[in-house]
Amino acid sequence: MTVRAGADLSVALGRLHLPLPTIMGSGCYGSGEEYASFIDLENIGAVVLKSVTRMPRLGNPTPRLVQTPSGLLNAIGLQNPGVEWYLEHEVGKFSERPCAIIGSVAGFSVDDYAYVTQRLAARDEIDAIEINISCPNVASDGETFACDPKLTSRVVTLVRDLTDKTLIVKLSPNVTDIAGIAREAEAAGADALAVINTVRGMAIDVDVWQPRLGNRTGGLSGPAIRPIAVLAVYEVACAVKIPIIGQGGIETTTDALEFFLAGASAISIGTANFTDPRVPLQIAHGLERYLLGRKLNALRDIVGKANHGFSGPHQYEGDQG
Repeated sequence: MTVRAGADLSVALGRLHLPLPTIMGSGCYGSGEEYASFIDLENIGAVVLKSVTRMPRLGNPTPRLVQTPSGLLNAIGLQNPGVEWYLEHEVGKFSERPCAIIGSVAGFSVDDYAYVTQRLAARDEIDAIEINISCPNVASDGETFACDPKLTSRVVTLVRDLTDKTLIVKLSPNVTDIAGIAREAEAAGADALAVINTVRGMAIDVDVWQPRLGNRTGGLSGPAIRPIAVLAVYEVACAVKIPIIGQGGIETTTDALEFFLAGASAISIGTANFTDPRVPLQIAHGLERYLLGRKLNALRDIVGKANHGFSGPHQYEGDQG
């Protein structure tokens, strides 16, 4: 059953208008094709593709995944075939998807981000671009782009000039002032912010006295990081006017509502898809029931309502083009 009637669940992220606020997180949903036998893709807002880099990458040594209490550690290492192979063999298939497709760009230099963004954004099959700035900058002693306001600004400023498609910047929680990074991304031209990426973590095998991940450290996702993510959304929503995509451990309607009330305009679902592909549909139905039960007409009516410092994104005020 398609979720459309009743309360308005639509969201505008710059020029990208979605009928539903449920976005599938990068690296957790393929291109949607893999999940099409479990859920009608018309019933989700968008799929964020796995991050692609300029050159092919084999990724990190195995093991790459470790289950932890209420979470999942991953250290995939951005394995991908490179943007040129991706464009030749994969992107053409995305025109068949009945939901929006968001390309995800990763890089290890400012030029990398520019090149991949330009190549992806030129394709009609790609509706918007996510900039994954949680990569180390090889030109700055490995400093992560998302941890430095100036590096964040440089990347976003450059890629903003290369496309008029919606530009989403994914922020890292591994910083002391995520609101400051968010302000830099907004000022540089971001249309929306994805808050947050995974939290750095480690698990150790006590029998062999070695880290359980081949890369030693990895990114923690799942319910364990949800309170961290909700706080990050709350803080960023006080600092910027552009829409926020809340993400981090969302499994239920109640989880999603926390993010909306904190100031998110949309949500991204990642790890939960691995255990139940129906979660996005369940959340959409749950949101509609919640709104109708409170005699509210639209999801936007609750955005930021638990955030006393929230001034609100202006994506609903007039025509956004």
